[in-house]
Amino acid sequence: MTKTPIRLTVNGVPHDIAVEPRRTLADALRDDCGLTGTHLGCEHGVCGACTVLLDGEVVRACLHFAIQADGRTIRTVEGLATPDGTLNPLQHAFWQHHGLQCGFCTPGFLMLATWLLEQEEPVDEARLRHVLSSNLCRCTGYQNILTAVRAAAQAIGKWTEAA
Repeated sequence: MTKTPIRLTVNGVPHDIAVEPRRTLADALRDDCGLTGTHLGCEHGVCGACTVLLDGEVVRACLHFAIQADGRTIRTVEGLATPDGTLNPLQHAFWQHHGLQCGFCTPGFLMLATWLLEQEEPVDEARLRHVLSSNLCRCTGYQNILTAVRAAAQAIGKWTEAA
């Protein structure tokens, strides 16, 4: 099959790659860009393990073709920490509050929560639960994930009590 050259800017770094039209964004990130933090779980867009930010919006990388991301900006879990490896407040909260067990779903939750915390609206319990309910975790029972995101929202001044 013929490959098409595309450019992805991932975590601020340009990646010039050539992909078959049917190649998913998740596979391109993992195999062509060497960024294996984007996990493939269900490959049907249900579990959320492959969640990335595409031009600032939450997407399931298993449902997008890489060619659709040509010329666009992508953020993955690898881009959350500072260049020296210092964890951002959300990552630190996941570590501090044990928001992971096996870690398979963690990159997707981190990217979804990053999007949530970067929105203009404050975060309350109902919104937190609604947004995070779109990702699946088979290990934690979600409580520590909720606690971690709540703590991060409080740390950056985005938490509000519901009226």
